[in-house]
Amino acid sequence: MTGSKGPGARPAGCGDRDTQPAGCVVFVSAGPGAADLITLRGARALARADVVLADALADPALRELAPQARWIAVGKRGFEHSAKQTEINALLVKAAREHAVVVRLKGGDASIFGRLEEELAALAAAGIACEVVPGVTAALAAAAQARRPLTRRGRGRSVSLTTAMTEAGELRAARSADTEVFYMAGRQLAALGRQLLAAGWAADAPALVVSRAGCADALVSEHRVAGLAAAALLHRGRPTVVTVGAGAAALPAQGKPVPPPKIAVSPDPSQAPLTPSRP
Repeated sequence: MTGSKGPGARPAGCGDRDTQPAGCVVFVSAGPGAADLITLRGARALARADVVLADALADPALRELAPQARWIAVGKRGFEHSAKQTEINALLVKAAREHAVVVRLKGGDASIFGRLEEELAALAAAGIACEVVPGVTAALAAAAQARRPLTRRGRGRSVSLTTAMTEAGELRAARSADTEVFYMAGRQLAALGRQLLAAGWAADAPALVVSRAGCADALVSEHRVAGLAAAALLHRGRPTVVTVGAGAAALPAQGKPVPPPKIAVSPDPSQAPLTPSRP
């Protein structure tokens, strides 16, 4: 059929380097944790890049995929000094006007809590072509790390992804789905537990905490909502995802037990108030 796109066709916006008009930005979702969780399309975009504007959570090993590119760190980390969004927008526009292919490298999936909207709007206002490459978001990586499916037949039909902290710095929790996944809650685990109880979650509802999901040193711990504060010491200072509800529940034992996920030990096991999960 004339005009049809085969399996290898690229989305509208950015083509191959040899035919790419000047001024194209490719938003590459790096995936969570290890560099090999990036998609093939994302890796190919890095191989074509002249400039890479990289988030803090992107694995430094991804530099090997774009050794020819100039790398600029524009990471945004909670409670730490980081580039302002307006500065990142301006850098993107400037880079696209000076280079053929600019990669904006974001951790996880660019469309999930990645401030993608603001950057797309800035490029649209400047008349710059762009493409978004999807990736694996932290909620999926945490579920895979712990071997706890986010959806369950008959009891886990809906999943909600939420930032625990609002733009104004307020902590909020809700009960709007069978499984709730909270991002950016690592420093507020005790308060999040209280908020979940206030939102209507039962005190004994299952809660799963995973930090640095997708990395070799990932940590997984299981709790009840009322005891979520116990995870604070083990996961302190690490990017953390909290799953509550059906997707956090342990799987029923069936047949021969399988080994638990690889879990790094706490920095000070003698003080650790909990035991890593064994799903």
